[in-house]
Amino acid sequence: MANATADKIVPNQDMTFTVSRAPRTTAARKTIERLMGMQTSIQSGRKKLNTKRRLHDNVTYIRAGRKWVNRRRATKLAIAEPGNTFTIRVTPQVVADLRSVADHLDIG
Repeated sequence: MANATADKIVPNQDMTFTVSRAPRTTAARKTIERLMGMQTSIQSGRKKLNTKRRLHDNVTYIRAGRKWVNRRRATKLAIAEPGNTFTIRVTPQVVADLRSVADHLDIG
């Protein structure tokens, strides 16, 4: 099944992928989440959250006689769970990443 999915990956096209099963390794999970983060909706959401954290969620206090800024951690918008779907533009640079996690993905 993994070979069938890997063979369907064609560069220079918009393709939709669905996470079919949860990855067992941390590396595979991170790869899928990085690929999911390439969507424009995820990127714009991250930018909005970054602006919100920068402007409103900073906690500033004095530490060692200087101002110290403690920023809130970034929210994860892309989570590699079964059933999650993402659409990305498949470029030659990401084909190897997609093929490495093809057994966890279905092309939809």
